[in-house]
Amino acid sequence: MSYQVPQYINKDKVFIINRSEIEGRLDAHYNKPLYSELFRLLSRQSFEIGTLKENCVCLFSGITPKSGGDAYVQSGGIPFVRSGDFSDTNTIDFSQLLQIKKEIHEGVMHNSQLQRGDLLIAIVGATIGKVGVFQYDTEANINQAICAVRLKSTLNPYYVQAFLQTSIGQTIIERIKRPVARANINLEEVGQLPIPMLGAREQQQIVRTIEKGRLHKQEKEQEAQKLLKSIDAYLLGKLGVVLPEIKTDLSDRMFIVRRSELEDRLDARFNKDIAYLRKLQSKYPWVTLNDVVIGVGHYGANESATNYNVGDIRYIRITDIDEQGNLKTTDKKSAVNVDDAYMLNYNDILFARSGSVGRCYIHKDLSDPAIFAGYLIRFDLDTSIINPDYLFYYCNSKLYRLWVDTIQRPAVQANINAKEYKKLPIPLPSLSKQQEIVDHITSIRQQAKNLQEEGLSILERAKKNVEQMIIGDTEID
Repeated sequence: MSYQVPQYINKDKVFIINRSEIEGRLDAHYNKPLYSELFRLLSRQSFEIGTLKENCVCLFSGITPKSGGDAYVQSGGIPFVRSGDFSDTNTIDFSQLLQIKKEIHEGVMHNSQLQRGDLLIAIVGATIGKVGVFQYDTEANINQAICAVRLKSTLNPYYVQAFLQTSIGQTIIERIKRPVARANINLEEVGQLPIPMLGAREQQQIVRTIEKGRLHKQEKEQEAQKLLKSIDAYLLGKLGVVLPEIKTDLSDRMFIVRRSELEDRLDARFNKDIAYLRKLQSKYPWVTLNDVVIGVGHYGANESATNYNVGDIRYIRITDIDEQGNLKTTDKKSAVNVDDAYMLNYNDILFARSGSVGRCYIHKDLSDPAIFAGYLIRFDLDTSIINPDYLFYYCNSKLYRLWVDTIQRPAVQANINAKEYKKLPIPLPSLSKQQEIVDHITSIRQQAKNLQEEGLSILERAKKNVEQMIIGDTEID
């Protein structure tokens, strides 16, 4: 009698297979029973299974010219798409892209030029498994973290995208991903991705289903963004702060200042903008961050990090904080060496001092212990003077952003140090008024979050419908 793994053991972590059953790679992750069961499910369907390689004209990735090298230009070049630049809804903000020289695009990178309808798959790092379609007529190129697939007429790229975005498709991609420090998939493995070979009519029906879900999700997100944008007007109105119009004509960009009136830096833009900020009025007294903190501020830990597992001490980096001050749930990292000096307490506030300078985060979740990285600063607040949530919301406002844009040094990597942060001007109402402001903004942010979650739920239902169409649980009209 052969040995059987006890039922109480998780068979995705401990399992036994015969040597003859090993597929593809001599790799425990690749040969998990979960994947074999999924492929058996697909093989029982009425359709044939093809591969991307069998159904494409070409399959390629790009290269990444040396950062800051002479392959790049500031303007007038060819858009250079990286894995973080395209979205799973197929939008690209071309104004934010790096640009490469046309001779690079047509020379050493001529084999990775994009065309409308190319399927894009992220194959390296945190975005691995993201799938999009390039739907623009403009010239563009890609880096080595993206695989582009130019499909034959047998497959609609939007259908393939829809399939690969379902839990079935993502599980298939997860199988071939190498779970190393920097996860990756090679081009040969992308070419072997299995695709259900449905007819053109069925493919189009699936495309319509997923597109309808995306449109409803987009509507919910637009409602959420409208609510979030209303926060600035509410906050500034409550504080009695009116932001004057910023004029950009030549006469307003030229000014004279006495040497004795120069602020900390011999910097024309800084001195002009700081003078503008000092003219701002509020119905409440202005204080500085220095007036409401205890101590000098603490820089975070500079250490290596590893992939996050449930129960680990989380290592919070600047890139983990989004523009609303929320922690991202993807690409979480664990601290390797934990020093109690860097452990976050309830209501601790972090400021980004380099890179995405100015981003602010308030720690609320004590069930998720965390330390913070070296490019973040933590200040201990005097809560008898200031409500931590009031400061957090203020530090996500347009007024705060104006101050950050003025103070930061526009170097290769913009930065603000702890001493400069402590000069941050803050209108300070009474604690009761602060709480009133906090309650209102918290309500708005919660409404926006509910809308965003509703939009995600709508899209997930659409993906589930696509799965059911493919595996036969739902009839395609």
